[in-house]
Amino acid sequence: MLIYLNGTYSKLNDSTLSPLDRGFLFGDGIYEVIRVVNGQLVLENEHLERMEEGLSGIGIDMDSSALAEIPEISRELIRKNELEENQAKVYIQVTRGAADPRTHTFPDPPVEPTLFLSAEPFVPHTKLHQTGVDVITVPDVRWLRCNLKTVNLLPNSLAKQRAKEAGVNSAIMIRDGVVTESPNANVFGVKDDTLYTYPATNYILNGITRQAVLGFADELGIPVVEQPIREEEMYRLDELFFTGTTTDIQPINKVDGRKIGTGKPGPVVRKIQGAYEELLHGG
Repeated sequence: MLIYLNGTYSKLNDSTLSPLDRGFLFGDGIYEVIRVVNGQLVLENEHLERMEEGLSGIGIDMDSSALAEIPEISRELIRKNELEENQAKVYIQVTRGAADPRTHTFPDPPVEPTLFLSAEPFVPHTKLHQTGVDVITVPDVRWLRCNLKTVNLLPNSLAKQRAKEAGVNSAIMIRDGVVTESPNANVFGVKDDTLYTYPATNYILNGITRQAVLGFADELGIPVVEQPIREEEMYRLDELFFTGTTTDIQPINKVDGRKIGTGKPGPVVRKIQGAYEELLHGG
């Protein structure tokens, strides 16, 4: 794999990063993942706009010319890694940079941010989209700025590990008695043909796929209510599903061993899946 790091394209194993980089030491950085289908970056502008909002949110001042180069770097990585056919994903990460000495306060004077990009093949979880998945619930112990897509992912990683150890696909996070999201995706519920999802506040990441689903719902005439789903209400839903850039539209069959609706993917999620497939493939 060829990657891009601070102005240089190189093989992954030949690249080096300072151990004083604040992304490594403090998780002080922002990232994005963009889906690629036959060489086309899906919803690229939306991802890049959110990345800039994240950088602003944690106070990383990146030169506008460097930001403007990211689309071309992404396409060059797709070309160099021979990913112009089938599906792939581009990973973008910006950290505050490397500074000596290590201190909790920001470097003064500021240092050059670290820019890292990679591109690799991606295989959609097509079977899971058709069959649906089982999940568990876990407490949402993340910080209160979940709307920023930072590299601080330890709580998310621990939640996914708990799901793996429980023998299920993923987890649904519960904060103050309500569903927020999963470790790596947003959550939608369906009751009486109406979509329910947590509102776009600081408690969730306003996913790019989440935003697309809200658009699909409007086009399909599906009512949407942006309000939290209470944990006890979740088990009375007709349908439940995840949305995300690499998760796609993934139905949930059981939560903590309890069926959601019929325990199989329902008609509303199937409509949303169809609209999303059209988006991915340029329909």
